[in-house]
Amino acid sequence: GALQNGEARVINGALLLTLLFLAYALFSRSLSRSSITGPMIFVAAGVLAGVEMIGSGAPIATFSLELESETIQILLEGTLVIVLFADAALIDVRKVRQSAFLPTRLLLIGLPLTMIVGTVVAMGLFPGLGFWGAAIVAIVLAPTDAALGQAVVSNGDVPDLVRQGLGIESGLNDGLVVPFLAIAVAGAAGDLQTGGEIIDLFLREIGLAIVVGVAIGWAGAWLVHDASRRGWTGREGRQVFVLFLAILCAIVAEPVGASAFISAFVGGAAFGRESRKRYPDICHFSEGMGHLLTMLAFFVFGGLILLPNLDDVTWQVVVYALASLTIIRMIPVMLALLGTKVALPTTLFVGWFGPRGLASLVFMGTVVVQTAPEVASAVLTIGSITVAGSVLLHGLTAWPWSIRYAGWYRRAEDEEPGDMVEGMDVEPMMQRRMDGRLAMMGESEDT
Repeated sequence: GALQNGEARVINGALLLTLLFLAYALFSRSLSRSSITGPMIFVAAGVLAGVEMIGSGAPIATFSLELESETIQILLEGTLVIVLFADAALIDVRKVRQSAFLPTRLLLIGLPLTMIVGTVVAMGLFPGLGFWGAAIVAIVLAPTDAALGQAVVSNGDVPDLVRQGLGIESGLNDGLVVPFLAIAVAGAAGDLQTGGEIIDLFLREIGLAIVVGVAIGWAGAWLVHDASRRGWTGREGRQVFVLFLAILCAIVAEPVGASAFISAFVGGAAFGRESRKRYPDICHFSEGMGHLLTMLAFFVFGGLILLPNLDDVTWQVVVYALASLTIIRMIPVMLALLGTKVALPTTLFVGWFGPRGLASLVFMGTVVVQTAPEVASAVLTIGSITVAGSVLLHGLTAWPWSIRYAGWYRRAEDEEPGDMVEGMDVEPMMQRRMDGRLAMMGESEDT
């Protein structure tokens, strides 16, 4: 009887999740223009599923065991690998450096400052974590995810500079924080004793990952072009090839001690440089799969990360979560944009829309299996409340605040035509993303 009940719960859960995905697919475009987002729906569904499991008698301890399981780790890490590869393949990094000052400043100035400020605040609120534990908290919550504020990057009334800047920032910062997280995790575990060891780990994580990524990305681009030229493959084959090329980057990186995430990101950049113009639709299948897995990751987050950690929430956790979504993000953004003549409303808008999402979920899962239980527990509690707050607050504000900001911009542009930095021409640097995370600037949704 217990076995039959368990099987019935699995079947019912699978049915409900399938119906949820079907409904989301049917209304995804409408949701992108509302205050209800996909991540909000799937996190809520995950929480409800977790509550139902507890109500059926499953002990809360089993949740943490499932989070540490290889299946969940593969889901979370594989999702980020695919997203990183596709993001990098679609973004022309050279153009970012040459003509888009906003994402450049956000990544090279704002991101490091966010990690530093976050570490300082975490040390003040959680002295028991020490420097390395506080650094892990800050680094895990540093990357942004434009999917949680999809309405911002898909609202054509918001200036191209702002939409593209936020999209590129979220596409690149996931990979940039990986070596810093590796150093912090090793430091918390006591594996780093000298500055030389830190440098060695940093260079090994990055250097080997770059070699692996460039080699696989370039070879993959050559192979897909040669097979297409000979008539061996077509549109569908190329799109499937990209998905598994991203996975290959991660698989090869792990045994040699390189970062799978950096390898996937660099591999995507190398592949995209050679293939982006020849085959504009080559990443469509991997984009769709990445979006599907991202929603599934938020479902897992609701049931296996957020719900089990609610009992450990303290006022310090809530304060840090609110600080992470405001001052820890907004002060670095303000400093990064000093001297750019960007108006204060734009600075505040960009500072607020730094949602925490997929990368933070994946990095939290990584911490669980690589650090001491007390550090992992604190990171999961702080991180889960921060991401949950971001899912809710950024989701609710993305559409109405993007409309309000666009209205301010139109009025300011009418008063000072041609003088607004936000109105500068920005060359499109990325292809259209199916889920709206990175939308082609100036491209209509119907094209």
